[in-house]
Amino acid sequence: MAWYAYCITERNAYPELARHRRPMPLQGITGLFGNQTFFFPAADLAVIVSEHLPEDAARLQTPDAQIAAREHARVISTCFAQATVLPFRFGTTFEDDDALRRSVRSNQRHFLANVERLRGKAEMHLKVLVDDICPESRKALQPEHHAGQEYLSHLRESATRQRERQSRARALSLQMHRMFLPLAEEITCKRMDSGKMLLDIAHLVDKKTVERYQNKYSTATLQMKDCAMQLSGPWPPYHFVQREQRTHA
Repeated sequence: MAWYAYCITERNAYPELARHRRPMPLQGITGLFGNQTFFFPAADLAVIVSEHLPEDAARLQTPDAQIAAREHARVISTCFAQATVLPFRFGTTFEDDDALRRSVRSNQRHFLANVERLRGKAEMHLKVLVDDICPESRKALQPEHHAGQEYLSHLRESATRQRERQSRARALSLQMHRMFLPLAEEITCKRMDSGKMLLDIAHLVDKKTVERYQNKYSTATLQMKDCAMQLSGPWPPYHFVQREQRTHA
């Protein structure tokens, strides 16, 4: 039987199931397309899975995949409320029991280290939207219509604008770090079609400090009036799972 995988967790997080050696149904949690979820024991760990039928694989290639992605996240969040989890990427499957066990066995030390590192931690997600300090010219220069010197000048200006954006992004991310003092962070920055810059920030925090983090966010929105900010979480630590595992699907 093929398995669809949601996340890895500690076996002892489910004491009522930890003594079992075979996959056991998880009560009250349905997976993709309404399939039953299972607690799949593997050494000191367990994998939360559901049956993966050929028709399920086909549906993942259709618009139903958007719904399935939300179901994938829901299962992980439900498990995260009870235990430390290491989320799998959406669409991770294993062809049978042996393939799943081999994958866990070959990566067990890595998985256990990740579980230990992320125990009691959660991810907070910040989006910070600011005006682009270097708006692009409405009429981009094309090399075939302008002299070489003018075109090179345009390239230099573009490079300068990019450096200035990067400097602004670094300054903002440093400001966010000083305000929130996360345990770890992952940050991306991109220029939007609207002419804004978007900083997408994931912060790793201790679960016990989530309320304090939310209070800091309220303060930050008052202090940084030139930014539009949006907060979500706490989430499972999607951005902080080191993904070096070898799979045998």
